[in-house]
This record gives sequence, structure tokens and C-alpha cells, in this order.
Amino acid sequence: MDSPGIEVRRSPRRRSTVTVFREGGKLVAVAPARLSRRAVEEIVPGLVEKFLSRERQRTVPAEPDDLTRRAVSLFERYVSPVVTESLPPFHVRWVTNQNRRWGSCTPADATIRLSSRLQPMPAWVVDYVLLHEVLHLIEYGHTRRFRTLLNRYPLAERARGYLEGYATGVRRPA
Repeated sequence: MDSPGIEVRRSPRRRSTVTVFREGGKLVAVAPARLSRRAVEEIVPGLVEKFLSRERQRTVPAEPDDLTRRAVSLFERYVSPVVTESLPPFHVRWVTNQNRRWGSCTPADATIRLSSRLQPMPAWVVDYVLLHEVLHLIEYGHTRRFRTLLNRYPLAERARGYLEGYATGVRRPA
């Protein structure tokens, strides 16, 4: 069943599960040696699709235009249904000089900067920071309204916990 980019490995130690992971540029599926070829052909495509779907969810855009589009999408999905303000034109970019902050926003010139330390983190954490900074374009401080709007993001509390745990792990202030 080796499709282009997918290698199937048989393992005599593996008893009942099939797993998919990325190794270099290709996908590898590891299956029990005793599992029939037909069973592997039935199981692996679904697992590959599930793996690729999760991988897409974890992937954070690298290009500023993609980040900006993602920020607009987050705003439209979670915030715009409950606010009257619209976003001014703005742009987002990655920066390497933010070692104490996850992101920053300058409303005067509508610039959002995200720390490059966020890049290896799960996409839902980056989305939280991105939405946080976008909200500063319509609500400058961390007011009650700001917190209410930010908490419309369903993974807000989880993302805050992730960032606090990460900061604690590397002994940096959150």
C-alpha cells in the first residue's frame, strides 16, 4: 500500500494499533506484522487523513499576509457578531526581539507583532495571542469589555494556561 509519500512498516512488537507519524518529508504508518494487507489498506488512508487534518490545525502561517488574514478570520468568527466596531486596516508580522511578551499591538499605526517564540506552539495558542492583539485595535486596555470579547474564543482559558505553563517551564514571566 505504499503510496507516494507514505511508507507502511510492519512491526512484530506492535500488537493491535496502527499509528501514523511524519519522518522527514514523508508519512510513515506502522502496523502490527500480523495484520492482513487488506486491513492495512482499509485502515491507513483514514488515519493518514486524520493525521493531515490535525497537522493543518497545528500549522501556524509564516507569511505576514496569511497571519493578517487569519487575524481577520478570528475577529469575524468570534467577535464581530457582538460588536459594532469594524477593524481598521492592519498588518501582522513575526518578530524575534520580543522575549518577554507574546505579542504587541500599536493601534496608532495598526501594527501587530507576534513573538517568534510562538511559532512552534499549537495553532490554537497562537490564535489566542493573535485575537488578543487584534482586540487592542478596538479596545485599548485590558478592560472588562476586552476580557469579555477575548473570552468568546473557546480555547482562551486553555491557551492562557498553556502560555503560563510554558513561561513557568522556562522561568520567564508570562
